[in-house]
Amino acid sequence: MFDSYTEEDLIALGRKIGEKLTAGQVLVLTGDLGAGKTTLTKGIGQGLGVTQMIKSPTYTIVREYEGRLPLYHLDVYRIGDDPDSIDLDEFLFGSGVTVIEWGQLLGQQFTNDYVEVVIERLEEGRRVSFKAHGPSAQSLVKELTNG
Repeated sequence: MFDSYTEEDLIALGRKIGEKLTAGQVLVLTGDLGAGKTTLTKGIGQGLGVTQMIKSPTYTIVREYEGRLPLYHLDVYRIGDDPDSIDLDEFLFGSGVTVIEWGQLLGQQFTNDYVEVVIERLEEGRRVSFKAHGPSAQSLVKELTNG
């Protein structure tokens, strides 16, 4: 669990996450509107060596960025109850890293191995915690919380 008091703290945490990610890993970001999901993703992109400006994919559903690994940034809030309206396999089983905002709306059928990143607003700042679902996710969470 990590506490973040500024946008820079959240980006720095994202950078740390991005530096440790390997191809095929999936992160599901959960939190209220304005919790900092896209801000954390900006840091993840920096950790992956992405130089483009990372923007919310709310209206486009998917944005793809190039770094040391491709970063697939999805926001599935707008697809609602129709997860089949987008071919998730292309992103989940590709050669990059997938970050899904509002991924909890998809249920757990989309992949067996992912890290749920929960961002909660505090009176001052944010609290970020990790829940591992699957063996690769467990290794990543262990790496993030032990160093």
